[in-house]
Amino acid sequence: MPSEKILEQKKQQVVELSEQLKASVSGVLVSYKGITVADDTKLRKELREANVKYSVIKNTLVKRAAAIAGIDGLEPVLEGTTAVATSEGDYISPARILVKYAETSKTFEIKSGFMDGKVIEPSQITRLAKIPSKEILLAQVLGGFLAPLSGLAVVLNQIKEKKEAEEA
Repeated sequence: MPSEKILEQKKQQVVELSEQLKASVSGVLVSYKGITVADDTKLRKELREANVKYSVIKNTLVKRAAAIAGIDGLEPVLEGTTAVATSEGDYISPARILVKYAETSKTFEIKSGFMDGKVIEPSQITRLAKIPSKEILLAQVLGGFLAPLSGLAVVLNQIKEKKEAEEA
């Protein structure tokens, strides 16, 4: 039987994780089995730079925290090794970083995830990871707006050159 001190620590972990899950717009659960220390360090650094919280947590604690946070449907994947990556403001970063790593690893796998409190499947996480970054999307939109203007400028320039050639 665990001591009272250990039970209190676990209760505190559940409370902290449930608050983290509630505050997050998205999250991804992975099986980190087989990851090397060097790869784990690199992965954690990349996640940290993207403001993604990543931690290894016991399945029973994840189950309880998810229930408190109102995220139903994660129970079937809470077996084996589990790490949770969450983001409070970016829907795509946890998926993009972890899917990219999973594609290079034979043992690291995406188990499940959630978005706005709703559970999503690994296939949905993979599709989410393929969405271009905000910067790329903005550049594409801006390029779409500027293309007609640059085309108009070319036409006007050609008209100007034609008139100048006729006058000369």
